[in-house]
Amino acid sequence: MLVPPPALSVEARESFFVKYVVCIPDGCADLPVPELGGATPLEAAHTPVLDALASRGQVGLAQVIPPGMPAGSDVGNMSIFGYDPTRYHTGRSPIEAAALGLDLTPDQVAYRCNLVTVTDDGIMADFSGGHPDSEQAGEVIAALDAELGGEVSFHAGVQYRHTMIAPADWADADCTPPHDLSDQMVVGPRGPAGPKLAALEEASRSVVSEFGLKANRIWLWGQGFQPKMPSFREMHGVEAGLVSAVDLVRGIGALTGMTVADVPGATAWYDTNYEGKRDAALAGLASGADLYVIHVEASDEAGHEGNVAEKVRCLENWDRRILASLIDGLDQTGPWRLLLLPDHATPLTLRGHTGDPVPYLLVDSRVNGPGGVYTEQGAASAEVVPGHHLMANLLAET
Repeated sequence: MLVPPPALSVEARESFFVKYVVCIPDGCADLPVPELGGATPLEAAHTPVLDALASRGQVGLAQVIPPGMPAGSDVGNMSIFGYDPTRYHTGRSPIEAAALGLDLTPDQVAYRCNLVTVTDDGIMADFSGGHPDSEQAGEVIAALDAELGGEVSFHAGVQYRHTMIAPADWADADCTPPHDLSDQMVVGPRGPAGPKLAALEEASRSVVSEFGLKANRIWLWGQGFQPKMPSFREMHGVEAGLVSAVDLVRGIGALTGMTVADVPGATAWYDTNYEGKRDAALAGLASGADLYVIHVEASDEAGHEGNVAEKVRCLENWDRRILASLIDGLDQTGPWRLLLLPDHATPLTLRGHTGDPVPYLLVDSRVNGPGGVYTEQGAASAEVVPGHHLMANLLAET
């Protein structure tokens, strides 16, 4: 069992020259899939590099989503970064707002604003609105702000993921994440602020429809007030950076003082620039960062779409296009430690997130672990550890 070690002082940490990498294949954990003969994507994918790492590392099981908390990437990634979500989580959207450089005042609340496609009979046909490119989506958000803004304001993010800022009294609402409603009848916002949100969503139809996209309205959810979090260096004693195309993950970095890399071609979709993310991590470590986080969204998107072949391909892309050369590069820099795990499961058969424990892999270049197989079944017998303890275990010197 991994036991959280005592925190080391900054001075003690600076005496070490180990490099650390955290790899997050978003939503990669799954359930048995009929199309794969009852295997999971992790079991079906051809991942020789990952298999070799698991054979020399430690495979375990982590509860990245604390019981009772929403099974979302906001909660899961906060856990992986070493911050207890039960203490620091205030909502999804304020984290994304931080990535956009929005500094909320105490009397403001942030909402995630998805561009979505809802059929005339009220079915959530696409929670991602056909994945418009960011330039197209930015034009829609600008028009929404011009025509519906005033008491609220709209701010463009990436592809279908955007932000709305509203007065604090708009916070009291119960909103269902759109990805939890795929191919289901929509459930509108409820609670005291629900009517205001519903009216705004309805009004958005005429604006969004002007642009000829698959998206035909907005969906507001994930609200919260901006959290106050200690910096990553204060929390863990190391300088850290990250690379991700998802504002949610980038926002955690912004809130904790991490260096956030911009990579051309990082799209948060299947066509994302895997090699660019790998190279950004190696460059960041070479430039002085002690730890680097590599996050790829593609496997989560495949899970939401129920796209079996693409989810397997995403894992194989991780292996071939990131891990292979990443390990070679790390070997050239000196000793290293690596932690790999998803922020939650996104089962293909459910097309949504679950809060079940997920498998993790911890590898030390200097010391072989007990070895194992990095799959859901390979970790099934391990004792479950809290997800926010893993960062301390990664940074513990053996």
